[in-house]
Amino acid sequence: MLKEKKKIAVIGGGSWATANVKMLADNTTEKEIFWWMRNTQAVEHLHKFGHNPNYLSSVEIKLPKENISGDLKALIAVADIILLNVPAAFLKAALTGITAEDLVGKKVVSAIKGIVPDENLIIGEFLNQKMGVSFDDFMVISGPCHAEEVALEKLSYLTIASRDAALAAEFAGMINTRYIKTIVSDDIYGTEWGAVLKNIYAIAGGICHGVGYGDNFQAVLISNAIRELERFVAEVHPINRDIKESAYLGDLLVTAYSQFSRNRTFGNMIGKGYTVTSAQLEMNMIAEGYYAVNCLQQVNKQYKVNMPICDAVYAILYQKHSPVLEMKILAEKLS
Repeated sequence: MLKEKKKIAVIGGGSWATANVKMLADNTTEKEIFWWMRNTQAVEHLHKFGHNPNYLSSVEIKLPKENISGDLKALIAVADIILLNVPAAFLKAALTGITAEDLVGKKVVSAIKGIVPDENLIIGEFLNQKMGVSFDDFMVISGPCHAEEVALEKLSYLTIASRDAALAAEFAGMINTRYIKTIVSDDIYGTEWGAVLKNIYAIAGGICHGVGYGDNFQAVLISNAIRELERFVAEVHPINRDIKESAYLGDLLVTAYSQFSRNRTFGNMIGKGYTVTSAQLEMNMIAEGYYAVNCLQQVNKQYKVNMPICDAVYAILYQKHSPVLEMKILAEKLS
């Protein structure tokens, strides 16, 4: 269980990290919130104006200036709970200088929706194997929830997954507000993998839209995507789960269809003929699915799950296959 006076360090400077800080601050549970950002100019801007200059800049940040810092080691040292919210591709770089000893006795929450490249590990596995974090001290936050709607205080739902139900419930109680409702789960593997895969499927949906497919085809694509997701998580971590729950199907739907979905936006640009580099530069945001689909190809060599949608996205992004031709081939495989 957590201490009565909780100290939470949010790690990351993007839109979802900003949304996490907002919901933690708006929750009335007694706690102290710290925020680490790599960008020193953003830290200075926050100190002076109380807004993140780069993401969700309309959100008022209600933290003392001294609690916002670029000194990661110092913030981790004082925190009881560490909420990780940097892109998976840059997690190792963000944790440079942090050792397993620094995380002893800490509860670690992942709000990251991706796979650590080179390691080909989801966040819980990476923290366990490389940083010595026990799965009993680990939690996952999953959607369906976009940061932009948190900023607008539109009703949203979050799932907190942990092996320790009491721990998950306690942390859930620290982030729910009048606009955030929380659900507790014990499926840390399924919620993590679901969050990884839904980004890949959102890219697929965006590509289809970009090359000219309509809503009818999109519905078939996402129907096949949830079955593909179910096959994979059942193989990786076979437990009794209902894939129709919000953490799986709900998160997939919002990522596949929402105007705020960066992965769908990225896919749409690829479908319209952008190169990967030009799409990334124009978005100025990380589409986690781009990195995840490459890692997934390596991981699935072990499991050999039939995943035609993920295979098609990989072929387009990494083998430079024609989006039009690849989607035409995929269409023949869907049912």
